[in-house]
Amino acid sequence: MNIVSRALRFLLPATLLLPVPALAQEFCTVGIAGENDVPQYARPDDPWIYRGTDIPVDDQWLFGELPNGLRYAVRQNGVPPCQVSIRVRIDAGSLHEEDDELGYAHLIEHLLFRESRDFGPGEAIPHFQRMGAALGFDTNALTSATQTVYQLNLPNASRQRLEDSVRLFSGMIREPALSDENLAADVPVVLAERRERLSPAMRIAIATRELFYDGQRLANRAPMGTVEALQAATSGDVRAFHTRWYRPENTVVVMAGDAAPQVLAALVERHFGDWQVPGEVTPEPDFGDPVVPPGLDPANPVGETAVLVEPGQPRSVTYAVLRPWEQVVDNLEYNRGLLIDAVAQAIVNRRLEEQARAGGHYLYAVVEQEDVSRSADATFVSFAPLTEDWESAMTEVRAVIANALVQPPSEAEIEQAVAQFDVVFQDMVGQERIQAGSVLADNMVNAVDIREAVAAPETFLSVFRGMRDRFTPEAILEHTQRLFEGQVIRGLLLTPELGEATADELHAALAAPVDGTAIERDDGEAADFADLPPIGEAAAPVTREPLGPGIVQSTEKLTFANGVNALIRDSENEPGRVTVRVRFGAGWRGFADDEAVYALLGERALVGSGLGPLGQNEIDRLVAGRKIGFDFGIGEGVFQFEAMTRAEDLADQLYLFAAKLAMPRWDVAPVERAKASALLTYDSLGGDPMSVLNRDLQFLLRDRDPRFATPTPEQLRAATASKFREVWARQLAQGPVEVSVFGDIDPEATIDALSRTFGALPERQPLPAEVAARTLQFPAANAQPIVLRHDGDADQAAAIIAWPTGGGSAGLPQSRKLELLASLFGNRLLDAMREREGATYTPFSTSNWPVDVEDGGYMLALVQVRPEDVDTFFALSQQIAEDLATTGPTQDELARVVEPVQQNIFRAQTGHTFWLNRVAGGSFDPLRVANLPSLAVDYLATSGLEIQALAQRYLLGHGGLKVVVLPQDAPPR
Repeated sequence: MNIVSRALRFLLPATLLLPVPALAQEFCTVGIAGENDVPQYARPDDPWIYRGTDIPVDDQWLFGELPNGLRYAVRQNGVPPCQVSIRVRIDAGSLHEEDDELGYAHLIEHLLFRESRDFGPGEAIPHFQRMGAALGFDTNALTSATQTVYQLNLPNASRQRLEDSVRLFSGMIREPALSDENLAADVPVVLAERRERLSPAMRIAIATRELFYDGQRLANRAPMGTVEALQAATSGDVRAFHTRWYRPENTVVVMAGDAAPQVLAALVERHFGDWQVPGEVTPEPDFGDPVVPPGLDPANPVGETAVLVEPGQPRSVTYAVLRPWEQVVDNLEYNRGLLIDAVAQAIVNRRLEEQARAGGHYLYAVVEQEDVSRSADATFVSFAPLTEDWESAMTEVRAVIANALVQPPSEAEIEQAVAQFDVVFQDMVGQERIQAGSVLADNMVNAVDIREAVAAPETFLSVFRGMRDRFTPEAILEHTQRLFEGQVIRGLLLTPELGEATADELHAALAAPVDGTAIERDDGEAADFADLPPIGEAAAPVTREPLGPGIVQSTEKLTFANGVNALIRDSENEPGRVTVRVRFGAGWRGFADDEAVYALLGERALVGSGLGPLGQNEIDRLVAGRKIGFDFGIGEGVFQFEAMTRAEDLADQLYLFAAKLAMPRWDVAPVERAKASALLTYDSLGGDPMSVLNRDLQFLLRDRDPRFATPTPEQLRAATASKFREVWARQLAQGPVEVSVFGDIDPEATIDALSRTFGALPERQPLPAEVAARTLQFPAANAQPIVLRHDGDADQAAAIIAWPTGGGSAGLPQSRKLELLASLFGNRLLDAMREREGATYTPFSTSNWPVDVEDGGYMLALVQVRPEDVDTFFALSQQIAEDLATTGPTQDELARVVEPVQQNIFRAQTGHTFWLNRVAGGSFDPLRVANLPSLAVDYLATSGLEIQALAQRYLLGHGGLKVVVLPQDAPPR
């Protein structure tokens, strides 16, 4: 059941989605209606995934096996209401390809959506859009080394819609139209996807895989395949792959949603039960074990090493301790061992992090055990040297690990790690009732893929708490030692400089003896919130009132005398979930033209620089065993702290946020570390088209406003910790503060905690007039695109076109309609450049409307293409803009974007984060509340004529800013 990885992966559960009257649909749980809903092959007394294990059966699932070999797992789940999540897993991925089939598994994934038994060419995606399933979010597929999974989150899943959708999915899986015509259409799309993903990061991943798994199938079988194999593919070849692997014996259907499990099981049996594929089942190929070189010393098994030169990329080292993957008996004792492993890893990783914070030779270092694609059981060690002296960094990292291999951890270290896991498992139990069906379905698919079982959250918690006496220093030491034992160790050094190191030098550094006795551990006692200084004198709110009438009446607005406002909303249907959001200050308006470098450093170092008497290490120990977070972001007109917590930790969470404003600490080390990080990664921002856009696009969209320029290395080196303090002390002290606490709360206890924290803050300083008045400008249209250059492959380019719109809360109704216009534009771009031209995989269009400022909004379209296709993009974009402005969208086009929005609102509207996002800032800006009742109408009742008028105003009213990113050697335009 892999308790540890699953628990950590889903630490933050999916947003709760329940209906409210504003968009209520009919009660839609599909119940048993007759004999047609009674499955024949369900086996509640013999669930196939639990055979051979003592893990308690999660009886929320109903399992079955059909005579043709297909297996299924289904369960009822009402989160969100009226939705059923469908997953069809094929036990075949890129590891199942032969040498002349590289890329076929992923290619077939595309072809199934192209045309099938019940769908004509290009009909599948529009069909599901009309049903409210958004492309990518609700309708998707993935191909990995070991599986291919088809996904549908079906909203508004009435009995007939559910029946039809399972039938259609069955037709796609069983009878795709693998014709020469469809192959000719989809191979260019797959090659475009491959081209777009072939970034420096992808090349590094390929080189790492080839080295670590040399001699195994995994070494040269990435899902993207090879250009040669894809271009040579014929319909007969692809059909042979489909026939070989797409058969019921290799298929698992998983469904979780708002329907009786018997109904779901019967649907699977009805639409997959007669599936037969002639011939014998092809045995799964042998994935192989890590290859041990002849003569390798078992006591120091350092094997192959390599140096990869990737100009512009930051230095890093990864080495892997490799063991054969083994099919485990997934029982409780096995999972107890995993938990001890996890605690051991957590302790080592905390020590590595503390060494880096204390001024080590590396920026970060992390240890992670992973079962890799049923090909290897590996422990990976990765770190980033701060300078070209990678050998000192390696010695330091290995010394920390060496210390952990000979000295047992302290009880304090164990307690901190155990407390963190305990809160994870507690949280899973508390939120079980609101776990989304899509997450449950994905969990089941992942369990099938790794050949393990699933378990209820109560099982996780009881197993963990039942073994507390096994987390001894001796046991942790033993499991730490096992994590670093293996048959072979392989290492890769990534460097931007040719000739900086050799494979032999890396081998020698990995094999050299290392002394861990000099490593100092920080075993200080954890602080207690009760011992921390108060924020100030507690002050109750001077006013308490509903935020507004109607749908926001249950949100209470509090006003404090010091200039702080608060919004609180109790959501009884979301047990265990509380979101705290603190909005303050001026955001980007608060920076002077020469302070962009401190904005960047603030995003990376402000939280880590501490508060009051606490540095980063002390805060880590303080919050152990609590569900507390500290996210920070900068918006156009506001700064924001945010965290997901729970009622029992809410007062402490509020204290940390308020203390950051009232008593900020200015440790130098986090600032210096943030500078080092930015310097190390700066050159990588030119490595491919999207990296260049990430570096420069906001600067260009803001008419070259220096606040939005990515700081140069010279600016980073010149930045000082004292100036950082000056800039951020000003930002933390200025402007109004709004605290929102939404979720499963006790309102009176929450108000009391707010009074002791944010109510106790000193009076806020107003924003200076010149700061409040700063605006965001959009550049003039350009006939010739701005040309940027990247250092990547010669066949990669990107292009954008953007138009100015607006901003501010008064325009919220219009901003919602602009989102529809952007979606319509994106659909047309998808049809034109991907489906017809095969020139790109991910055309993208979006609308950005800042609510906190009165300007700065824009709509943009973006594609990644070959350089020779850039002009096609601009021509098609202009054609789409003119056509939308001249004739508007068709009713079908409008339905394809409106219905997914309607279903998304219906699913989301009583999750507390939905309302928090809608009313954030509303305690100071009444227009946000005033424009909330029209939300549904603005999206759902927008006409084609309104869309046409918006296109005329914005897409033709400004000629558009055009930007293109080309390879360095591409000819000038």
